[in-house]
Amino acid sequence: MTDRRPRTALFFDSGIGGLSVLREARVMMPDWRFVYVADDAAFPYGAWEEDALREHITRLFSVLLEDYRPALSVIACNTASTLAIDHLREVYPVETFVGTVPAIKPAAERTRSGLVSVLATPGTVKRQYTRELIRQYAQKCHVRLVGSDNLASMAETYMRGKMIDEEAVRREIEPCFREEEGRRTDIVVLACTHYPFLVNRFRKMAPWPVDWIDTSEAIARRARTLADEIETLPGKPDAPDFAVFTSGFPGPELCRLMQGFGLTPTTLQCR
Repeated sequence: MTDRRPRTALFFDSGIGGLSVLREARVMMPDWRFVYVADDAAFPYGAWEEDALREHITRLFSVLLEDYRPALSVIACNTASTLAIDHLREVYPVETFVGTVPAIKPAAERTRSGLVSVLATPGTVKRQYTRELIRQYAQKCHVRLVGSDNLASMAETYMRGKMIDEEAVRREIEPCFREEEGRRTDIVVLACTHYPFLVNRFRKMAPWPVDWIDTSEAIARRARTLADEIETLPGKPDAPDFAVFTSGFPGPELCRLMQGFGLTPTTLQCR
C-alpha cells in the first residue's frame, strides 16, 4: 500500500458465517479494529450466476473500501473467495485481501483412510478452483465433494437462536460418509464459514466419528501474518467495531448476536 491506514480489518461474508473467522482473529489481532460486512441482501450466493455474482461483489467492494478504508480485507466466504478474490486483486491492486479456500491440503496430509469429504455450498463444489486444489494436493486420496443447498441457511437460523431440524441436518451431511473396502471417511472439510457453528450438530448426527476440519483459525492466522507486514498507523483506532448489513438494519435477534461478538450493528449507506 502507498498510504498508511489505521489498523482496520474488514471481514466479508454473504451472511453471518464469517463471524467464525472474526472470532479467531480477535484473539490474534487485539490491536486492530474490525468491520464485519454481511451481504445478506444477496444471500445465498449459491443462487447467483457466476459472472453476475463476481460483478456484484466487485461493485460492493468499491463502496466498502471507500467507506471504511481497511488496511486488510478478509473474504471470509469460500464461495466469494474461489469466485472473486483474484478479480478483486486485479481491480483493487493496492488493497490487501485474504482469501478462504477449502482445507484440502491439510485434509490430504492428515487422513489415514484416504477417504476425505469436502462439505461446501454448491457454488464452491462446482468451482474449478476447488478441483484444482484436489489435483495439486490430494491425488492420492479419494475426495468426495458434497454440496449442500441448505446448511448455510440452517446455520443462519441456528445463530439467530431458533431451532433447526436435526434430521434435516443428518440428511445434508449423510453423503459425506462412505465405506470402501473396510475403510471409512475419516476427515470432513468444512468448506463454508457458516458450518463451524453447526459442527456440534454434525458430530451428533454423524454415523461414526470423523475429524471435522475448520479453517477459521488458519484464515485468522494468515490475516495476522499479513497484518504484521502492512505499514499502518500505530495504535488501535478509536472507532468502534461495526457489523454492516447490506439489507438494512438488522432485527433484535441479530443485534443481540452482533453485540455478543463485540460489534455495533449498522447498515450500509445507500449510493
